[in-house]
Amino acid sequence: MVVAWSSGFVGMRFSINHAPVFLVMFWRCVVLGALLLPFVVGELRRTPVRMALQQSGIGLLAIAAYLAGVSRGIELGVPSGVAALIADLLPMGTALVAAVALRERLSRQVWVGLAVGLAGVLLVTHNALAIGRAPVRAYLLPLLGMLALAVATLWQQRSAASRAVSPLTSLWLQCVASGPVFAVLQGGRGDLRPIASTGFAASVAWSAGLSTLGGYGLYWVCLRRATPTHVASVLYLSPAVTMLWAWAMFAEPLSWIMLAGTAVSGVGILLVIKNEARGSGEMVRTLHN
Repeated sequence: MVVAWSSGFVGMRFSINHAPVFLVMFWRCVVLGALLLPFVVGELRRTPVRMALQQSGIGLLAIAAYLAGVSRGIELGVPSGVAALIADLLPMGTALVAAVALRERLSRQVWVGLAVGLAGVLLVTHNALAIGRAPVRAYLLPLLGMLALAVATLWQQRSAASRAVSPLTSLWLQCVASGPVFAVLQGGRGDLRPIASTGFAASVAWSAGLSTLGGYGLYWVCLRRATPTHVASVLYLSPAVTMLWAWAMFAEPLSWIMLAGTAVSGVGILLVIKNEARGSGEMVRTLHN
């Protein structure tokens, strides 16, 4: 999941050299919707309207709002390193939304693990950070996008209806709902016709296959098997994996401090997982008693 999720940042880095970012996002939804339709049409016929609308709402938050916020912030001048760092605050954002909005109580060890993981992310991305000269509102866009994904994460995990719909059908509904948003965003600055170039085709194929089907698909599958905090905390490894992608594809430099930051993030993730495993064990013992 981490490898596929990290491919989204690399795909965005690749696609900006070949096409407007919202045009690529629109066509990734179109292509994925068309390719998945034969596999989900049977289940779609049996899916209640309420469940379909719920999955569409989750998609508007997790795909449309998240990707639009991060990419638009970069377009307005937010340095890509800062935008990526804000996006990588998802584990902390998910925990905060759960604590404030849902009144969930996380143990001290979980908060320590999240803080250690964040420290590792800061080490990994230290060379990419710059203040920039973008307006304040531009920095709010990646933050709002990250919070939208955090809300969608909790909504998807807590919804009984989401478990009644297969991950593939959920992803199809989310892409179909998000496509019109990207169409409107791109339509305000140009037409929606695809660009006849290898770079554009590769950008759409990369983002549809690896980033959406792989990244989001595996993200929703993992949420069926673990808590939102657990799944989101693993994404602290995303910056390091993204930089490995960038090193392999764009010859961007690596350093020992990046590896050290990855190790620190790994320690934070282990703290979160270990504490949640302990909590689950105690709950099972309580039920047996």
